[in-house]
Amino acid sequence: MAGADFWNDNEAAQETIAAANKIKAWTEPVAELEAKLGDVEVYSEMAEEDDEAASEAKKALSAAGKLIERLETNFMLGGPDDDKGAILELNPGAGGVDSMDWAEMLMRMYVRFLEREDWTHTVTDLQPAEEAGIKHVSIEIRAPYAYGYLKGESGVHRLVRISPFDAQNRRQTSFASCFVYPLVDSDIEIEIDEKDLRVDTYRASGAGGQHVNKTDSAIRITHEPSGIVVQCQNERSQHRNRESAMNMLRARLYQQKLEEEQSKLDELRGGAMKIDFGSQIRSYVLHPYTKVKDHRTEVETGDTQRVLDGDIDLFVQSFLRASGKGA
Repeated sequence: MAGADFWNDNEAAQETIAAANKIKAWTEPVAELEAKLGDVEVYSEMAEEDDEAASEAKKALSAAGKLIERLETNFMLGGPDDDKGAILELNPGAGGVDSMDWAEMLMRMYVRFLEREDWTHTVTDLQPAEEAGIKHVSIEIRAPYAYGYLKGESGVHRLVRISPFDAQNRRQTSFASCFVYPLVDSDIEIEIDEKDLRVDTYRASGAGGQHVNKTDSAIRITHEPSGIVVQCQNERSQHRNRESAMNMLRARLYQQKLEEEQSKLDELRGGAMKIDFGSQIRSYVLHPYTKVKDHRTEVETGDTQRVLDGDIDLFVQSFLRASGKGA
């Protein structure tokens, strides 16, 4: 990768980088683990005479334990698409404006998680709601094993809180759905006939300055045989938006293909669920007590703020452990 002619063939260079990133997903945690264990050894030798060193030894040991958990989780990512990037979509459900606000809170939670992981991600489609929150968001995540880590987030997420939109301060239950699809590389054969596509252009809405309001840069693509509709308005260039929309369409068609071949609709997409009572995979309670509970694994925590700030490792890893390798 450091060679002077590395970028002469852009496609080959991207393939090399992708392969290197998959290797780094293993080698970097191992190298960091070795360093932490070295710290534990050094601080432990000093601990008998230095209380501060004993404290540092505990911190290093705790950090080493988390790295071991991450490596153990990697071993469980053996599914055919687990090593791929991902597309994450959020939609509000029952609950009116509260659910739209809840969908935006979930978007913030996942973006914080992606930032903590230092995963490259792009919001490809964001549709703000009129009063508060969002109507829809699609996030493209380009990181090794992103789909494997996040596939268990697919499903309905429930929020219980005192509604900030209720003048009488009543408790409100809101719902939002999360769907996670594998990000399909262009080298995977998904046949898309241009004659099957209806492409519409329109002016992007929301933030973005004067440009988005003056040009028809946003793209909506309808795949008529399947009825799948994707859209992108994030980029200023119509060409870039079309490219992102086609990536989303390819991912959706690939997922549909997997569902047909493997009969795993419920595993891959969470089923054709209603986004309301009785279908949630996880509950986030902010009133009258604080708790986040995953209903599939029974794992829970009282630190709701930490979870909403993006620390969802507890739930991601417990799901993978419960579902087993390659779930």
